[in-house]
Amino acid sequence: MENLLPKARQIEFHPLKLAKKQELTKTTFALEFEIPLNLSSQYHFEAGQYVTLQFLSDGNLVQKDFSMTSAPHEGKITLGIKISSEESFANSLFNNLEVGDDVQVSEPRGRFTLISKPHEFRTIVGFAGGIGITPILSHFKNILHTEPRTRLFLFYGNKNKRQVAFKNELDELVNQYPDRLEIHYFYSQEKLGNGLFEGRLNAKKVALIINQILQLDDTDEESTIWDAVDEVLICGKGEMIKSIANACYKHGIPKKNIHFELFEEFNEDIFPIEKEFPLMENIEVDFKLFNKEYKTTLNNNKMRLLQQLLIQKFPVPYSCKSGICGSCECILEEGEVELLENEYLTEKEEASGKILACMSVVLSKNIKVNFDLI
Repeated sequence: MENLLPKARQIEFHPLKLAKKQELTKTTFALEFEIPLNLSSQYHFEAGQYVTLQFLSDGNLVQKDFSMTSAPHEGKITLGIKISSEESFANSLFNNLEVGDDVQVSEPRGRFTLISKPHEFRTIVGFAGGIGITPILSHFKNILHTEPRTRLFLFYGNKNKRQVAFKNELDELVNQYPDRLEIHYFYSQEKLGNGLFEGRLNAKKVALIINQILQLDDTDEESTIWDAVDEVLICGKGEMIKSIANACYKHGIPKKNIHFELFEEFNEDIFPIEKEFPLMENIEVDFKLFNKEYKTTLNNNKMRLLQQLLIQKFPVPYSCKSGICGSCECILEEGEVELLENEYLTEKEEASGKILACMSVVLSKNIKVNFDLI
């Protein structure tokens, strides 16, 4: 989870002491922060959430989001971070932070979460690409700790074996829970002699996984493991998420049980839009953002509200553009929009008038929205 743009909602930061810095691979590392007793309530979190680090980089104050790998019962915040280039914010963190330093860390947030069901028999499948393992690792550690009847299957893709982040920790989990956790690794740039595990995780791989790995179920001889899947977790790049999510849906998993977290900007819909909308032209838009009032006109409603405001150079906060991160959440005060399927807003929030600008198709000649959520 990453976001470099300012957000309309206030983020609360506190200084946390860096307790550990560990290089995982040549391009990934982990940071572990202590949670002091006086801040324990502020840093209570759910598996799958993220925090924002605020850090001075090249004279500029930068904020960036990172998913936690730690589970709530561990009593600490651990982040997995990828270095994309020598000029990146992540590389600056790795080179300049030392154990014992105080770092401005936001209070946890995010909605890549699951409802805990400790008394049920569940089957949960995870798909991770690269550093996308971070929130899924948090989920799996939490579920193994709190749900004794749940079994987990992880399919983890990387370029090669040398780039597998958190391999030791994953191996320890398999050794600790051999009857409940199964992990399979896939490599896009390494030959293994087995075509199933060579190449990227995508829709074709999902079909092979279903047919060759998630086959006969020892707990029910008349069905397969895939038939028993209750929830699917996906985290990685947009194309991977789109391909796998649609494959899972086509193979019988309801959309409401397919959860995903995006680690980069992605300008496409995860699931195809199956509805046509009436054309509206010359749409008047009033909106409040960072305590300023704005007015503009949209030529038509062929594009979503967020995309049109960004084209006009308004500083609207966003990260994914795909209804996942919630950065563009706002309140519809006047007018009508069609809110497309999204992974962020609850039914209660939608009923209260909240929308995501990135997933909103305008259906009236005038609308008024407020991005300044309290």
